[in-house]
Amino acid sequence: MNFEFPITELPAVMRGPRVERRRVLAGGSACWGTIVEEGAQQGLLRLDDGRVVDPAAVQHLPPVSPSKIIAVHISYSSRSFETRNQPKPTETPTYFTKPPTSVNGHGCEIHKPADSQYLNYEGEYAVVIGKTCRNVLPDEAWDYIEGFCPALDMGLQNYRDTDQGSMLRVKGADTLLPIGPGIVRGVNLFEQTLRTYRNGLVVQEAHIGDETIWGPHYVVADIARHITLVPGDVILMGTPCHSRSVDPGDRVECEITGLGRLAGTVVAIAAPRASALGVGHQPTDSPEVRRVACGFDERVPEHLKANYRQAAKP
Repeated sequence: MNFEFPITELPAVMRGPRVERRRVLAGGSACWGTIVEEGAQQGLLRLDDGRVVDPAAVQHLPPVSPSKIIAVHISYSSRSFETRNQPKPTETPTYFTKPPTSVNGHGCEIHKPADSQYLNYEGEYAVVIGKTCRNVLPDEAWDYIEGFCPALDMGLQNYRDTDQGSMLRVKGADTLLPIGPGIVRGVNLFEQTLRTYRNGLVVQEAHIGDETIWGPHYVVADIARHITLVPGDVILMGTPCHSRSVDPGDRVECEITGLGRLAGTVVAIAAPRASALGVGHQPTDSPEVRRVACGFDERVPEHLKANYRQAAKP
């Protein structure tokens, strides 16, 4: 049997009506609320205590508190073609983890240390687990998914030479996982388009249904063979082609039609104090680092390359 994509029947988590839950700071307190989908208050956020607020007027908090974050290396055909020159990277998915301390919210600051040259964006969608999940079949896995979020899997590529096996510092540093604005269910994910923006210009673009190699049901069932997933856990489902580095001052956004638009701003910070003493492996600018950070321009659409160059701040 083939448990990969496409699926033959739309699961409950992707059948309407659309529901979006957000967590925000309102009146000095963290509150959950639901986006109003219709009527005079459409687009506003109705908090669980009855207040109605403008989402643009409140600070967004991450809508997840995961015990673990597991990320698929490659699960889009365009990314596999760019990096491997073939439509499928491996026979089965491979993974890495990010620590929960990397989680960040919509409208956040994304830190780029002074000693790191390459901070790459990767626009993705995240799967949020809603029920304890262990030893399930792919068709059953849908019932354990609470919903989906836009996410930015940012990466300090100058640590790739030392952390390529674990991706610990590459993908795990503080602030490197903006996620949100909310958790959405009731939307057919495979009819949506993912776009990443640099300063308002599209630099990644993929129709999720057309490019998916492994659906989230397959990935959840694969991971849950050996690892118990608990409510709030996050699975990042990979990025399409054209992951590139951004600079301090750049506004990076991931928009997924039907799910929402997530934004963060890159901010320069000082190099870690211990680095100046030579503690640990120092950031490098090797051919392997540049291979990943700069990618293969000949294998990505021309408009994405042009937009990336145009979006660079002078």
